[in-house]
Amino acid sequence: MKKILVLCTGNSCRSIMAEAAINHYLKDQFIAYSAGVQPSVINPWAVRVLSELGIDTGAYYSKSVTEFLSREDLDLVITVCDHARESCPVFLKPVQQVHLGIEDPAPYSGLPEEEALPYFRKALEDVIDKVLGYLKTLD
Repeated sequence: MKKILVLCTGNSCRSIMAEAAINHYLKDQFIAYSAGVQPSVINPWAVRVLSELGIDTGAYYSKSVTEFLSREDLDLVITVCDHARESCPVFLKPVQQVHLGIEDPAPYSGLPEEEALPYFRKALEDVIDKVLGYLKTLD
């Protein structure tokens, strides 16, 4: 079972979505974690769109990448935002890294629900297409 860490800036939307989607759809092949270079809190709209697909988010919370730097069991680090890619720290054990950019829906958080949710649904759709699509190509 391969262990994946998904990194973003705040660990509030895209990386949480990726962690939850991987653990939901690809749980027989991968164990996913997520973290942020500047962790915050999980965006409620991210929780909402994950729950629309029946993905449980109860166990997820925003974590710092520093919690993972000394781990020696990670097989892959995926960055989903440019800031995380540019500021990605060095891990104790060299680990393969790949960047799969996803547009950040967080700037739309303050909009009314009917205006904000399409941005979060699009981000989750991109996570499923790009991140899960990439992982399915690995052997």
